Amino acid sequence: MAKPQVGLQLYTLRDQTEKDFLGTISKVAEMGYEYVEFAGYFNTSAADLKKAMEEAGIKAVSAHVGLSFNEPDKIESDLAKQIEFAKEIGLKYIITPWAPLPESPTMADVDSLAATLERAARQVKEAGLMYGYHNHDFEFKLVDGKPLIDILLEKIPADLMIMEFDLGWVHMGGQSPAEYVKRYAGRTPVVHLKDFGDGRRDTEVGSGVVDFESVFAIAEQAGIEYFIVEQEEFAGSSLESAKLSLDYLRSKGY
Repeated sequence: MAKPQVGLQLYTLRDQTEKDFLGTISKVAEMGYEYVEFAGYFNTSAADLKKAMEEAGIKAVSAHVGLSFNEPDKIESDLAKQIEFAKEIGLKYIITPWAPLPESPTMADVDSLAATLERAARQVKEAGLMYGYHNHDFEFKLVDGKPLIDILLEKIPADLMIMEFDLGWVHMGGQSPAEYVKRYAGRTPVVHLKDFGDGRRDTEVGSGVVDFESVFAIAEQAGIEYFIVEQEEFAGSSLESAKLSLDYLRSKGY
């Protein structure tokens, strides 16, 4: 297996993308990132976005696409539009970044969510792409004595839904990132690198408390193809933070 490639979730630079989406993509390429993961397209056409990526020399592998959980009748039609756009710009994965769950979820809640995600996964797969889910920490709450995320991944076939483990949120959920990557080897081709420093405040990758080294040691054998950097809070500039995270990964041979 080849070493994972490095990308940036553009939500990290949302203060930049909302002002100059295409210009920000160029800056990300200039930093040295090889891939981006989208979190919205800011009314940019697929043709213009594809052209901008080609000119910048950067590729996109995935996009975070929220499902219309509050309007279930719209999920299929909204997702169809996202699938069409994703295919036009050459994406491989469509990933749901979050799902609503009650404070104390029950097995009925898990069943309901699994059914919704599986329907979305089938729609994406039928279109020739792959569907994935991205966790936070609340998916590690126990339901009938077992982490909710494990139940979810048992209920949805592996050939329908991959898992984009966010290693920072796995850590914040009280679990070992390496253990989860190992447990679901082959099902987690895209992984989020998020680090946490002070409490629930995240920080540059490599400068916090999340154990990435253990994941680096097994990344190739686990089938990880892409490490996607994400950060939401910054002491200074979001651009500077993105570069610091990349520098850390370069120092580790990525």
